[in-house]
Amino acid sequence: MPELPDVAVYLEALGERVGGRRLETIRVRSPFVLRSVRPPLASAEGRAVVALRRIGKRIVLGLEGGLFLVIHLMIAGRLHWKPKGAKIPGKLGLVAFDFTTGTLLLTEAGSKKRASLHLAEGEEGLALFARGGIEPLDCDIMAFGAALRSESHTLKRALTDPRLFSGIGNAYSDEILHRARLSPMQTSRRLSDEEAARLFGATRAVLGEWIDRLRRERGGAFPEKVTAFREGMAVHGRFGLPCPDCGTAVQRIVYADNECNYCPRCQTEGRVLADRALSRLLKDDWPRTIEELEEGSRGVTPGTSTRSGRRTSSRRPGA
Repeated sequence: MPELPDVAVYLEALGERVGGRRLETIRVRSPFVLRSVRPPLASAEGRAVVALRRIGKRIVLGLEGGLFLVIHLMIAGRLHWKPKGAKIPGKLGLVAFDFTTGTLLLTEAGSKKRASLHLAEGEEGLALFARGGIEPLDCDIMAFGAALRSESHTLKRALTDPRLFSGIGNAYSDEILHRARLSPMQTSRRLSDEEAARLFGATRAVLGEWIDRLRRERGGAFPEKVTAFREGMAVHGRFGLPCPDCGTAVQRIVYADNECNYCPRCQTEGRVLADRALSRLLKDDWPRTIEELEEGSRGVTPGTSTRSGRRTSSRRPGA
């Protein structure tokens, strides 16, 4: 799922192409993408883009007359800039926004259609999309700490909770926690002041660095290679590969449609965190320390992560 750095760079590219430009027509290929009926979508046509902003992971195009197009890409939604009047792709295409300068296409890969488009009216209508989380790059350390400790969650859950922090998801939370040298399973209310300050600094550093990096990579082009798995990431999507800081094999915890990636040496004092499914299945065969992982057939490579050497799933990690 595109997160704060990806959305920020999307917005910069859109500003260069549609800022101040008139939205002439909207062509909807998939009726499931449109999640609002009032005001009618056609009322957005003929209006110029007067503002671009981000609400969490949502992209907002502010139009003349107080209307707002709100786009949520979810996991597989992506934006593409094409010549004016470009055809909507048959299998992946959802919507085409035709501007005077070109066409913005919204596509979504996969069979689960989760990407959404809303048309909101006025600031009050737009406020309904705000989840309440603070902006991690705009807040100070006091506000960050207050949000972090407002509820008792694991750090992984706290960072990805949109009611606490805006725009952070699965990928960058892994990177932030690795940079801060903190366990994803540590609870937020048990952090020391020094650990909370370290997490605050890591959050700002990781998000800021990736915005700069993605900005450099796109140059003046529209960002087309938007993915949760980036070259240069320390742990996210790198299960079984060496941690860039210490060389220990990166581990993961799989839950529901997500997973958490971490380095046991850098973040958990050598402990291997229990994966709910595998640890329950393997019981005593589940490795609990780095030493057990690295001893003979217990060494972790994609597809093998048990003391008995029995194979586990080697699927590509989810976003």
